[in-house]
Amino acid sequence: MVSALVAGLAGCAGGGWTKEEKALVEGQGAVLRVLTVENEADLAVLRAKAGAVRPEEVASGFYALLAEKMIATVTSPEQDGVGIAGPQVGISRRIVAVQRFDKEGEPFEVYPDIRITATRGTMEPGPEGCLSVPGRRGEVLRYRDIDISYISPETLQTVTERVEGFTAVIFQHECDHLDGVLYIDKLVEE
Repeated sequence: MVSALVAGLAGCAGGGWTKEEKALVEGQGAVLRVLTVENEADLAVLRAKAGAVRPEEVASGFYALLAEKMIATVTSPEQDGVGIAGPQVGISRRIVAVQRFDKEGEPFEVYPDIRITATRGTMEPGPEGCLSVPGRRGEVLRYRDIDISYISPETLQTVTERVEGFTAVIFQHECDHLDGVLYIDKLVEE
């Protein structure tokens, strides 16, 4: 798994999705395996900084498959989450799937090459858990008003969007994964 991560990061610089990334996603069923802190090799992937996703990669059929499987994974009865990041399924790239509680129907959407570009207001405490840290929960300080930028899968252009409320909290949690940060690193002292 760690060697796949290194190869994946090398592929970011060289162009396109790597053979290792494709094998990982195409070699599994509809639901991907979620990496956990309980496994040493998984933890190395979870703690690594994720690489970029480029517009031409978003335009590929592989991106569509990855996005579909990330949503299937986070919504599966075994996980039942509200968000998941690429590193959590072994893809060390800047991609997250988030449930949009701020939109009608509360859809899950996938955001390639995502970054938080602005925060507003003060941080507030709230309960968090994580699919990669099973059996634990804790209080974390998060902003409730942020801006995100990402590559639009429709236009392949970078767009910026303001997100507020609980959905903003989810985006911060998932974007932390892209920098190798877990919510347990940010727990509020009891």
